Amino acid sequence: MSIAVEALFTTALGLQAPWVVAKVDLDTAKRRIDFEVSCEAGKLPCPACGVSGQGIHDRVKRSWRHLDFFQFEAWLHAEVPRVDCSACGKTTQAEVPWARPGSGFTLLFEALALSLCQTLPVAQAAAQLRVRSKRLWRRIAHYVGIARRRDEMTGVRVVGIDETSLKKGHNYVTVVHDLEARRLLFMTPGRDHETVAAFKRELVAHGGAADEIKHVCMDMSAAYAKGVAASLPNAQISYDRFHVIALANNAMDEVRREEMRTQPKAVRAALGEDRKAVKAMLWGMRKNPVGWTYQQINSMHWLQRSNLKSARAWRLKQALREVYRGAVAANCAAKAEQDLLGWISWARRCRLEPFKRLANTLKERLPGVVRGMLDGRSNAYVEAMNGLLQQTKRAARGFRTVTNFIAIAYLRMAKLKHLPANPLRAAVPREFGVTRHAA
Repeated sequence: MSIAVEALFTTALGLQAPWVVAKVDLDTAKRRIDFEVSCEAGKLPCPACGVSGQGIHDRVKRSWRHLDFFQFEAWLHAEVPRVDCSACGKTTQAEVPWARPGSGFTLLFEALALSLCQTLPVAQAAAQLRVRSKRLWRRIAHYVGIARRRDEMTGVRVVGIDETSLKKGHNYVTVVHDLEARRLLFMTPGRDHETVAAFKRELVAHGGAADEIKHVCMDMSAAYAKGVAASLPNAQISYDRFHVIALANNAMDEVRREEMRTQPKAVRAALGEDRKAVKAMLWGMRKNPVGWTYQQINSMHWLQRSNLKSARAWRLKQALREVYRGAVAANCAAKAEQDLLGWISWARRCRLEPFKRLANTLKERLPGVVRGMLDGRSNAYVEAMNGLLQQTKRAARGFRTVTNFIAIAYLRMAKLKHLPANPLRAAVPREFGVTRHAA
């Protein structure tokens, strides 16, 4: 290649003196382009103490994967000087301007990989970049760690606390969202009251104040209630609609399973001895009526006209949903409380043990449940975040450890401001050591 071509690539890679492209090797058969970069300086500042004009002890061969050039995989190679410092007596390897110390990727390649992982499953992003997933997970952990240390939590007033599991019934984590800024604030393994104390410590460390939190939207966990009382003393608790309705669905399923186990003939007789009708009933009870199929409409028609306990359970569940709809429409705490107390009275007299237990639970936590009925903002966002968490679980598939799950959740949901930008769209932030044209 000519000197002009090497100078062109020196400029394209954003290199500045004393770093220049000395050689370009294009292999069309392997679809690969290699850049040999050299340091033309005879003396350099000491990387350890900063004293300038120090001699070079030796050079170490290093290689870095870079962004693709057209359809070719690109690599940078350089003999990196080790500086022998007469001031501090250390022999230290010089830092290159295009990569982090110890990384096998350039800064721009890492920035692109991080951007892809924000929207694609990590395994899919790794396949697209032709690298191992494990190497991307290490980059996610590094940059998310940097961004979270710089993150600010000032002005947090309304939070949502929830739990989720990495796998069904295993490895629970506690999740705390800022419901006003609509972002993930904190995530930690466990689901006891100590997780709320850990959130308080994290909040204070990032400039927030526990006394300024006025509202907490959460499920009916006694552990979380204990943690909020101890760590967030000025916060009012509201129990979000998502979890209350989920409890009603669980009670309905418990009644249906028990009836199917003890009286299967009565269930089939009520539905015309049709096995498909029984299956349609199972799904119809769980779905909203607007989403029923033709078969489910027929099955639910027969169910509602039967004397089955399952029919009563379904009507109770639907009535509770109507109480919530009426509360949102009226936007009146007094009416919401009156309607809810009416439902509780019915549930206590229904002779269905799961609903009697649910009624007692709601009565014990009545103020928080009523607040949750009227706080549509919190309820809607908590449900939305649950959906995003499920997507995040799928993105972590293949390396689904608690640490990786938490890291990818922060990357996708925390709205971190100090992450490197996608190099194909914008400049990489200067705090990561590169400018707009840097490699």
